[in-house]
Amino acid sequence: MGKLRCPLRPDSLRLSHEHPSVLSPPEHPPTCCTKKSLTVSPQVNAKTAQRHDYPSAAWRSSYGRRSAVERSNSRLKDPAGINVDVRGWCKLMGVTPLGLFLACSCVVVNFGLVDAFERHEITEARRSTPIVARPRPRRRRTLADLVAASANAPP
Repeated sequence: MGKLRCPLRPDSLRLSHEHPSVLSPPEHPPTCCTKKSLTVSPQVNAKTAQRHDYPSAAWRSSYGRRSAVERSNSRLKDPAGINVDVRGWCKLMGVTPLGLFLACSCVVVNFGLVDAFERHEITEARRSTPIVARPRPRRRRTLADLVAASANAPP
């Protein structure tokens, strides 16, 4: 790392003598002192790997869940709505009343999401139905009646 002079790392001995030095290196040095790179087994890497490939449909679905949770949290903390983010949002004291009040607030947010979803579905259903052309109104008089009725009609 360029912070210590160590005889096990010849490159580190080029540092100035202002840096601390290891005077007696260990007889059996740890792996970090003997190798330049470490190989991490797949089992260790599996803990930090993403579950789904980045642009796949499964990834989009999984990422959409996070968006939904963040949206619900923002609606709970919205100053124009319930606003549980401010002190004194509930006049009750104790864990049980606050938990019940917060649960009811979550239910209200979820009902709002369900209502918005139903409105969206109705709009989409209306848009997806084919437009039925209205029949043109029938003429009440024929062209012959119109010609005969005019004053300047040809003979």
